[in-house]
Amino acid sequence: MTGIVLPPNHPRRIELNDEVHARPPERLVAPVRVSYLALFADAEGREQSWRRLADLAEQYDVSPPPPGANHFTGDFGRFRVKWERHNEFVRFKIILPDHGGDPFDEPAITAAPARWVASLPGEVIAAAHVALLPRAEAPAHHRELADRWFAGNVLVGATVSGGAATAYTDFRIHADGFSRFVIFNRNTTPWQAGRITQRLLEIDTYRVLAMMALPVARGLEPLLARAGQELGDATAALVDAGEADEPVLLDRLTRLSAELDSQQARTRFRLSAAVAYDELVQRRIRELREERIQGLQTFREFTERRMAPAMATCRSVSGRVESLSQRAARATQLLTARVDVTREGQNQALLASMNRRVALQLRLQSTVEGLSVAAITYYIVSLIGKAAEALEAAGTPLRPALVMGASIPLVALAMAFGLRRVRRIAHHAD
Repeated sequence: MTGIVLPPNHPRRIELNDEVHARPPERLVAPVRVSYLALFADAEGREQSWRRLADLAEQYDVSPPPPGANHFTGDFGRFRVKWERHNEFVRFKIILPDHGGDPFDEPAITAAPARWVASLPGEVIAAAHVALLPRAEAPAHHRELADRWFAGNVLVGATVSGGAATAYTDFRIHADGFSRFVIFNRNTTPWQAGRITQRLLEIDTYRVLAMMALPVARGLEPLLARAGQELGDATAALVDAGEADEPVLLDRLTRLSAELDSQQARTRFRLSAAVAYDELVQRRIRELREERIQGLQTFREFTERRMAPAMATCRSVSGRVESLSQRAARATQLLTARVDVTREGQNQALLASMNRRVALQLRLQSTVEGLSVAAITYYIVSLIGKAAEALEAAGTPLRPALVMGASIPLVALAMAFGLRRVRRIAHHAD
């Protein structure tokens, strides 16, 4: 259909639409061997993993993944490579057709250059070899399978995908640093076999990522015990604390609250990530649609028995950190309010004292002004008396004593009026 012009695409429309198709499972046809590496790495390490993959592609004359890609699948002739970049880790799958013999004597990873494998950035959090074999190669009893490929260890296994395959592992790291999975194909399609393999490997990876929070949670427990005791003591002391004790208690609670907030900020991501990874593990187990094999633990039973207590510890510690932080914040706010009330009372007392001082100063000023009027009147009347004496000596019929006496009230009133006017002018100027 032509001739239809659409409005412009949202900048992320194609990216978000293609996200549902990202990281598809590989098509696997039994017999086949898969080696898997999950490498924990920071942003720089994840970027370097892309460069290492590009180097390998160049070495084998294969088109490399474009910059910024998060997944890639390439055919390198003898083997295939699938690469995925995630938020905290990258993972590689090396896929090799089975050529007979023991699949764990020559796993798929031996087909890749050993120097290239050793140069991969990051730290291994999961490594596994997977053997996808035809049903005809399945032993009569799982005990024989454990003795042949799992060093006699106790197996975990189940029939998966509605009976389309059976999967086994011991969830142990063997001498070569890899764990092992064996899948016997009954009637899976290549895509279904790829999905089963991917889910098993993701269970192994996300299980470890979820458990990474357990040492963090255990490391917080001594701090939480001490902080809980200290917070209880400080809260109890707050009940009977006097004004002199309040600043000390406030400093103590502020330091405790800051320490809890700091620890919460430092560990929040790891503890919350554990919950998310645990949910992914449980989701992948549900997607397996496993059915019990008599005498074996299922994948769900194994992970729940091992992971459930660890995840409960992580959730408990995370909740305790949050609770203690909130309690410390409330106690600090309460004590701050008490300190503010105390300071307000002190400020009111200070203002009252200042008012008394101002009133005293005003009275003193009035007294001084009265004395000033008297003194100035005395000097002016004395000058008038001298002037009257001079006029009397000149023959003027004036009596200096009468003139001085008559001038006293006039001069005093004039001085009082003048000082009052000056005071008014000064008041208006303020």
